[in-house]
Parts: sequence; C-alpha cells; structure tokens
Amino acid sequence: MVLANPLFIGISGFFSGILAGFLGIGGGTVLVPLLVALGYTPIQAVATSALAITITALSGTIQNWRMGYIKLQSILYLGLPALFAAQVGVYLAERFPDALLLFAFGLLLVVNIFLVEFRKHVIAKYKHQEQTSSSNPIVARITTGSAAGVLAGLFGVGGGVIMVPLQIILLGESIKAAIQTSLGVIVLTAISACIGHASQGNVLFVEGLILGTGGLIGAQVSTRFLPKLSNNVISFAFRMLLVILAIYTFWQSWKIYHG
Repeated sequence: MVLANPLFIGISGFFSGILAGFLGIGGGTVLVPLLVALGYTPIQAVATSALAITITALSGTIQNWRMGYIKLQSILYLGLPALFAAQVGVYLAERFPDALLLFAFGLLLVVNIFLVEFRKHVIAKYKHQEQTSSSNPIVARITTGSAAGVLAGLFGVGGGVIMVPLQIILLGESIKAAIQTSLGVIVLTAISACIGHASQGNVLFVEGLILGTGGLIGAQVSTRFLPKLSNNVISFAFRMLLVILAIYTFWQSWKIYHG
C-alpha cells in the first residue's frame, strides 16, 4: 500500500501522544483504529502500533533511567515472561481473520473503560497503605508479564493499564514503582511483538517511525505544557474517546465481515 500523507500521519501520532500523556492511555488504543481508518489492514495496524509504542516507551524509560528511577531487576522479572507471551499474541493475531481481530480490539476498548476505573480504584485504595504482597512472587510476575505480552502481540498495545494494578496487588509495589516498571516492561513487550510481526512482513516501518516520533513529541507537550484539567473532565473525555473508538472499530469489523 502507498504511504498515506506523511504529514497527516505525523500529526496523528502527535495527537495520540497528547492523549497518551494527557489522559493516561496507551498510544495503541488510538493508533490501531487510526491506521485502520487510513486503509491499512488490521494486522498491519497492530504490528505498526507496536513499533510506534516502542519508540515512545523507550523515550520515557530512558528519562526514568537518567533520573535513577529504573530498577532493572524488576523490569527483567516481568519482561522475560512478557517477551515469550508477546509471541503468543503475534501467533494469535496472524491467525485471527481481520473482522475477528477488529472485533476483539473493540472489546478491548470497552474493557479498557473498566480496567482504567479498576486501576484508579486500586491506586486510591493503596495510596496511603503500606505495600505488602501475600501471593507467590514468581507466579505473580509470570501472570503480570504474560498478560502484558499477549496484549502487546495480539493488539499492539502496551498493557500498562493491567500491569500497574497487578503489580500493586500481587507484588506489593508502590504506585510510582509500578508505573515506572510498567513503562520499562512495555519497551520489551513492544520490541518482542514488533520483531514477531516484522518476521511476518506486517510492520510498516516508515509509518511506525513517523507515528512514534509524533507520539513522543505529543506526550512531552501534554505532560509538560498543557494545563491540568480536573479529574472529572479527564475521566469523561477518556470514556467518550473509548466509546467513539469502540463504535468505529465494531463498525469496521462488521464491514469487513460482510464485505
């Protein structure tokens, strides 16, 4: 397929970065429906989103590393099972029909609404409590990392929305440590998913690089320069965005199925 307007793709990546930083959502949530809207196949959208997420997550992880916030051991404990699980996600994505892959992504968008509310509930609950863990740490890390890996390979998303609360609940991590570790693990899962999809010829490297660069800049702008809105406004905007994206994704799935 001929490359769509590079300027439009860059602006779209910038917009996804704005949303990612401003609303606290992963770029893949926006990028996959965007690429489908531009005429790319669902598997290309998922694969290219993984490349774009690699760029933006790597930027944030490098910044955390420079500030001394990175615990390499924690990232590896979660990242190793995620690396293998991402290939499971790639395998499934390859075998899902386009209509089914889009329908499953639409369901993920709907579930995301509840996952984000769950994450907010967990953070609020554990914010002023001493962090403890009553679960087996090995099982907890495998479970958490694997969930993120499958999501990365199958849907081209980071998986941080589920990793953060699982780290807090299962591993007794602090909120800040969970977020920082999650970002580092996303780098590994996105790279693994990207390699898996690239071996199948699904990754659009030019589009992915443009989207990732635009998203990187957008996230920096949204977190540093945009005024902060109230939690209610952000929550409402997030829900509306997910509803719109879910409706559009289901519609595209229906069109492909009956096309």
